[in-house]
Amino acid sequence: MRQSMIDMVHEIQDEICDALQQIDGVDYRQDEWLREEGGGGRSRVFSDGLVFEKAGVNVSVVYGTLSQEAAQSMGGGHELKGKDLDFFATGISLVLHPRNPMAPTVHANYRYFERGDGEKDGSWWFGGGADLTPSYLFEEDAKHFHAVLKETCDLHELADYDIYKKWCDDYFDIKHRGERRGIGGIFFDDVNGAPKADCFKFVSDCAKAFLPSYLPILERRRNLPFTEEQKEWQQIRRGRYVEFNLVYDRGTKFGLTTNGRIESILMSLPLTSRWEYCHEVEAGSEEDRLLQILREPKDWLAD
Repeated sequence: MRQSMIDMVHEIQDEICDALQQIDGVDYRQDEWLREEGGGGRSRVFSDGLVFEKAGVNVSVVYGTLSQEAAQSMGGGHELKGKDLDFFATGISLVLHPRNPMAPTVHANYRYFERGDGEKDGSWWFGGGADLTPSYLFEEDAKHFHAVLKETCDLHELADYDIYKKWCDDYFDIKHRGERRGIGGIFFDDVNGAPKADCFKFVSDCAKAFLPSYLPILERRRNLPFTEEQKEWQQIRRGRYVEFNLVYDRGTKFGLTTNGRIESILMSLPLTSRWEYCHEVEAGSEEDRLLQILREPKDWLAD
């Protein structure tokens, strides 16, 4: 399973980066890095392209021994003690930040984890998900993104879109702001309640669904006109993105506590962002419309 997952995430990284190259008109920078404690990764980052201010697609394959701090940052109720602190983890993580404020930021992450030798019950699991973070709300985009994810979940008996959708809304909650980071998607962890091969197939299908879920949205929005005020709003929303990733995100905490490569861990942050003191939006504006959804998540696929 370790090798199957390694092969899959590298294949998906190639597929996504090939598509982004064609869209963005620039090549990516690739860094292959090693981790002193064991393993390494391959980071690919696009900067200052035609479409993306910054976009990164990372793969990591790491192993070693967890500190108690790193074990606690994993969440998921895992009790890691003694020899169970030995671990193996691999996954793909991507974040795309478009230039145009009408085009949404998107994030996806799919991973596999083992503790010990991965043979005991509960010693292995899959996790991941994908979520959309617009600055301006287009309902057809939200419905498309969620529909592709639901169709993928519905192909697998072990998956439940409704549970994963709520999990996503709850996870990407900027608690100190009282709002979600975006309009959600799916999020899941500790997937191990079916045969390992079935869990792997589900996660593989989710990873393959990324491009169909996002590229049609990007194509609709990448060339729309926008004002300087709308660009400033995008910068403020990016500030919220930074706040979540640095304060709450478990993946960031896990990377920092396992001596991961700092440039790869913080690749998810936008190239530019903005914080205005006591910023307020006009009631009834498009900005306010987005905020209402971020405060009260919506079922995008309800009839």
